[in-house]
Amino acid sequence: MKNGAELLVEALAHHGVDTVFGFPGDTSIALYDVLGRREHGVGHVLVRDERHAGFMADAYTRTTRRIGVCEASSGAGAVYLASGLAEAFASSIPLLVITTDNSRRSHGTAAISEIDQSQLFSACTKWRRVADRTADIPDLVAQAVAAATEGRPGPVALIFPEDVLEGVVENDRATPPRRPATTAVPGQRPSAPVATVREAANRLAAARNPVVVAGGGSHLSGAASELTLLAEHLGMPVGTSIHGKGVIDEAHPLALGVVGSNGARDYANAWVAAADLVLFVGTRANATDTLSFTVPARDGASILHIEADGERAGRNYPGSTALVGDARTVLGQLRAELHEAPDSLRAEREARLAAARRAWLLADAPRVPQDPDFEVFPPAEIITALGKAFGRDTWVVADAGTPTPYLSCFWEAPGGDWRVVIPRGHGPMGYAVPAAVGIAVGHPGERVLCLTTENSLAMAVGEWETAARLELPITYVVLDNTSLAWIKMIQHLYAGSRYFAVDPGPLDPVHLGRGMGIEGARARSLEEFADLAVAAASAPGPSLIHALVPEHMDAPPPVPAWHSALSGEVTARPIH
Repeated sequence: MKNGAELLVEALAHHGVDTVFGFPGDTSIALYDVLGRREHGVGHVLVRDERHAGFMADAYTRTTRRIGVCEASSGAGAVYLASGLAEAFASSIPLLVITTDNSRRSHGTAAISEIDQSQLFSACTKWRRVADRTADIPDLVAQAVAAATEGRPGPVALIFPEDVLEGVVENDRATPPRRPATTAVPGQRPSAPVATVREAANRLAAARNPVVVAGGGSHLSGAASELTLLAEHLGMPVGTSIHGKGVIDEAHPLALGVVGSNGARDYANAWVAAADLVLFVGTRANATDTLSFTVPARDGASILHIEADGERAGRNYPGSTALVGDARTVLGQLRAELHEAPDSLRAEREARLAAARRAWLLADAPRVPQDPDFEVFPPAEIITALGKAFGRDTWVVADAGTPTPYLSCFWEAPGGDWRVVIPRGHGPMGYAVPAAVGIAVGHPGERVLCLTTENSLAMAVGEWETAARLELPITYVVLDNTSLAWIKMIQHLYAGSRYFAVDPGPLDPVHLGRGMGIEGARARSLEEFADLAVAAASAPGPSLIHALVPEHMDAPPPVPAWHSALSGEVTARPIH
């Protein structure tokens, strides 16, 4: 005899789940009773906020390419968790969401935690099911795991009424899974139609100045090696979205780095804008990724778009050739159809790109003058110091706002794994603090570098206790410009410098950290910051560094639209 909770945990273990991020509640007692026995190898990470369980599972998935699992109880727990799923849904990150609900006997009685969870999750999951029979639980888990990775990946939700989890069935009466499923991502690798691949290959071969723009779908597909091989095969430069950062080694002679409207180097955007053919790979190609559809222009280059979701492929660029399938698979199909470019052509493009890189480095050298007695540091110099202290292979996660453009522009990521995680589905503040926990759990013993801000920290500081409790090797760097600097900059540029609701009171991260069990210090000079970073890179357990940075109007970050507004070239707000 087994109850539903036992069947659920057994099913998770069967599919390779090793961790559940969650927070218990009244309706999940049966589930936690089974998790607490630790009989099936399924571990549990107790979070301090259900929303953060979603963020942890999201980052776990991105960096391990195994489906992360998050859990919450009925009522407010489910509501909080829903807000932690929107980023994963927008970014096409497959998650398995488990929630518990009131007993079916109390439905419709205005119970204290009653809410229609299917309706609640309809906007932030791609698939939802309510378990009506205890015996069906193993098959429901198999269906959910498969659904998470079919077509466009995304979160899926299984909702378990309390009485279904507590229900008991004979061992041989449980419904066996109708099909196997795995938590590895992607679950399927469909190829694109041969005729479409040949047409796309012919256009690539005929292009005079082709370029790739790769996104997060390339990472989820594990397409890094195949993408680099195709780039080298054709001598074709590769730019990325923020989500795609690092899918090709950014030190590679054909790597452009991040392109678009946030954190791009000017030569990278210029290269894509001048291309006569752009191959999008696993990216939404939205306004942020394309500098409001100018990189490339919609009426300019020929567009090929590799995308798992047929409804998204080519949608933002009418007239595109859609290559619907798994990114790694389709890139291999294209390479098989193409002759290798002459060495002379590849060398010429690499030389042009190297010259553009050198010119950018020289032009960007005087980033922000630094007074040795001034305790506000240029963010670009902070990124440089962190790179020297931690090395390129460190797992890095960053919050929205100040960390995003500077990390995108100045951190040089290695190729392969999704080692630089910046949430750009919705850009939720407070993501990075819990996400760092998810990465550290997914990669035991490996150092994680988390860049956050004082206001993102305010939304997620409770998870510092989680990092301390689990003794995770995370270094938190708090970039503090004492305001809601991103919004304040928008008010500065587009609202006549009328600042409102952007200057909350100060926080002291060092004192907050000590209260949560994390030791740290505020850097008083760039030299001290560099020393603190070196010490943190090898210290056991979590640590933190607090650094003051300038407001954006005093030191504009690499956001092209803002520089255009400051020069008077463009006065209208950019398209999102």
